[in-house]
Amino acid sequence: RRGRRKVMSEERQRDEVLQQAMADAERAAELTGAVIREMSGAAEEAQVIDLLDHIWGRSKENSVLPKEFLRVLGKTGNYIAGAFVDGELIGASLGLHSSPERRTLHSHISGVTSNLVGKSVGYALKLHQRAWALSRGIDTIEWTYDPLISRNANFNIRKLGATPIEYLENFYGPMTDSINAGDSSDRLLVRWHLRDPAVLALLAHDSRVPVPSGSSTVAIPDDIEAMRTSDPEQAKQWRLSVREQLTNLLSAGGQIIGFERGTGYILDQASDKGEK
Repeated sequence: RRGRRKVMSEERQRDEVLQQAMADAERAAELTGAVIREMSGAAEEAQVIDLLDHIWGRSKENSVLPKEFLRVLGKTGNYIAGAFVDGELIGASLGLHSSPERRTLHSHISGVTSNLVGKSVGYALKLHQRAWALSRGIDTIEWTYDPLISRNANFNIRKLGATPIEYLENFYGPMTDSINAGDSSDRLLVRWHLRDPAVLALLAHDSRVPVPSGSSTVAIPDDIEAMRTSDPEQAKQWRLSVREQLTNLLSAGGQIIGFERGTGYILDQASDKGEK
């Protein structure tokens, strides 16, 4: 009987977290004036590809994804969502299921049009993705991002409470879009524990993770994207420097525990809470 009560309590807890996640996603979308929903069918999936190609400066011959592959993703129950403002598609996000035993969604690509960057549409998309995952019994979302882009580091670590777990050197190989061309495609893999009490508290207060104190820091430029245009050589030096520092520290057992613009990544070398 005690075991049954425990199971019922856990199920009730899961239901409460899901209901709150759905409410959080709806509230975040309302605050931006966006309507966020799943996209389905060939026509809507083609809209998603066209938008992402526009955001990344890709041509139809060099698309972010073949449209036929997106058809397969949609047919097999993966995550394809769009954000609309005044009926116009202005943002999109794609996620793929990981191996069954991991119960993880890998968020492959998300973007909003340049005129809406910084308007919290990306945040609303992420909360929609979280509610979608939780409704399917998925408790973890992972994704990668360029570790030199400070606004993304700030968003992922401080705004969402995701945890960087692995440095991936030149992960995609050479890329030819207007954002990444001419640079190595180094990425940080982050893991977002959707039911973690710290994440729940963060989302409940719509705030940011407090900046922790750590044993080391790794600085990054505030605007690497502008630097790639104004001083490509300096941008490359930043890439090599940050790659070396982070890979060395992580290999030695360090853990990224925070990020602050102007300071950079904050690492705890003495932490025994790292994830392998």
